[in-house]
Amino acid sequence: MFGSGAVPFTNMKSRVILFTQPDCPPCQIVKLFLTERGVAFEERDITRDAAAVRELTEKYNSHSTPTLVIGEEVMIGFNPERLDEILGE
Repeated sequence: MFGSGAVPFTNMKSRVILFTQPDCPPCQIVKLFLTERGVAFEERDITRDAAAVRELTEKYNSHSTPTLVIGEEVMIGFNPERLDEILGE
């Protein structure tokens, strides 16, 4: 889907957190995108974790999935070009 020539982002120092929920096609795409690039991430399912919901809404001011937190950057939704930019920093 994203090409087999993807180079892993091995120089990343930031922790990657992905807020998801079941039956969220964009969430699945983001997980595939990160996995294909060799990016380790922590997945937080907001349907199973009340603390994750509070963190998503209160700390990151989001009410949507997927929401990605990479270091100080917060991305609500999926924008592959912007995500590549953030990961490449």
